[in-house]
Parts: sequence; C-alpha cells; structure tokens
Amino acid sequence: MKNLKDLKAELLANPAVRQAYDAQAPEFELACELIAARTQPGLTQGEVAARMGTTQSVVARIESGRGTPSMRTVKRFASAVGARAVVRMAPLTAG
Repeated sequence: MKNLKDLKAELLANPAVRQAYDAQAPEFELACELIAARTQPGLTQGEVAARMGTTQSVVARIESGRGTPSMRTVKRFASAVGARAVVRMAPLTAG
C-alpha cells in the first residue's frame, strides 16, 4: 500500500493533474490563513460561527478551500476571530 506522500507525487507527475492542483493553490492558501486565524486565539468553528451569526457548517465550508468566499465573508470571519482582512498583490514567480 502506498503512503499519501508517494501517491501525491505519482499523481502530480501527470501534467494535467499538476495543472489542476496548482490552479487551486490560492484557495488552499486562503483556507490555511483562515484556519490559522481561528486556531491562534483558540476558537472553535462553532464559536466563530456564533460570532458571525451563522452555523458551524458554514465556517467549515469557508475553511475547506473548496471555494473562494466573498471579501465580505472574509471580513466577517476576520472580525469574528479578532483580526482584520488584508489583501496584497505579490509578483508572479517564475515557474
């Protein structure tokens, strides 16, 4: 049986899979930022949801990386975790 690391490497050797994987990088980066912003002060998804006036399942969906939340939603999330949302432009890297 293959471990996850080996399976990932094998799948990413396929150029079409690699392209699709790389295309989702911004969504996953945002998800990681949101999760870190929530866990740093020790908040649960339920606590964030209550502060946002929504449900835990909505917060889980926002943190999943399977879509891009609106800027309004990101701002509400940031406020709920005691932070502020910041947008930056970064130069494209050669690749």
